[in-house]
Amino acid sequence: MRCVIARYPFDLTKSGVVDSMKGVTPEPVTGESVTIGRRRYPVKQVGEVVTRQDRRDFSGGEVIRAMTRLGFTCHPAPGAEPAPPAPAATAVETASALLGGAPATPREL
Repeated sequence: MRCVIARYPFDLTKSGVVDSMKGVTPEPVTGESVTIGRRRYPVKQVGEVVTRQDRRDFSGGEVIRAMTRLGFTCHPAPGAEPAPPAPAATAVETASALLGGAPATPREL
């Protein structure tokens, strides 16, 4: 598969990436990562080994895009889970907002 990383074209194959990463000890994962074989590697480490370029020359997103297209499993950064959704508005709050009024509050008696 042809992909562009750091403005340079590369012809990558899944087996070629696996062969490149054989014998490479994974660094501690602190950001986005890729599972290759049974090991989980930081995306920047994979990009550096596969392209033989400095890590500062490419973004993690470029490597993730390429690895996903090749069929590898990519993982988000630890602790970068999405925020829980905001609670849904009640029917009264929705109707009030549609009519241009202020949010409904309980009346004081």
